[in-house]
Amino acid sequence: MANSLTADVRTATTWSIVLSALMIAAGVLAIGVPMIAGVAVTAIVGWLLLFSGIFHVAFAWRAGRPGAVLWQILLALLYGAIGFYIIASPVAGLASLTLAIALYLFIEGVLEFVLWSRLRAIPGSGWLMLDGIITLVLAVMIWSTWPSSAVWVVGTLIGISMLFSGITRLMLSIAARRILA
Repeated sequence: MANSLTADVRTATTWSIVLSALMIAAGVLAIGVPMIAGVAVTAIVGWLLLFSGIFHVAFAWRAGRPGAVLWQILLALLYGAIGFYIIASPVAGLASLTLAIALYLFIEGVLEFVLWSRLRAIPGSGWLMLDGIITLVLAVMIWSTWPSSAVWVVGTLIGISMLFSGITRLMLSIAARRILA
């Protein structure tokens, strides 16, 4: 039984290491060609919005009350229209997504400052202020160079995320293997 468990864990960690390497490679590729990665992510977002619109139509039939049905249909039209627009024009969708990311980062930075102001007496709260500053600087950088920043923002951020997720997964897989040894 112990040998079977060890073999299963070894097989699982081997696959995890392989997937980690692929994730790291995909992250590096996305950072290297951020426009292509950004358009790909934008297309995925467009399809998800389109499918969400279809699901809202389905939910409208089960909503019961007329107000709820109307709300679901309006949401379906909104999601579907935005999804269709993004799929039909992925570069314009990428520009819109980049602007949304800048807005999101700005709001996050402001909220980090609010949280820091409430927790500044607690040791380590300075990290919240630093996070807020960096997040606001990033938001301003994206906003001030928009729409030209659309070429690199989404793909680069996705690439960095994939790279670090791959590295983290790789390190955890290697650590799990060491436990077996």
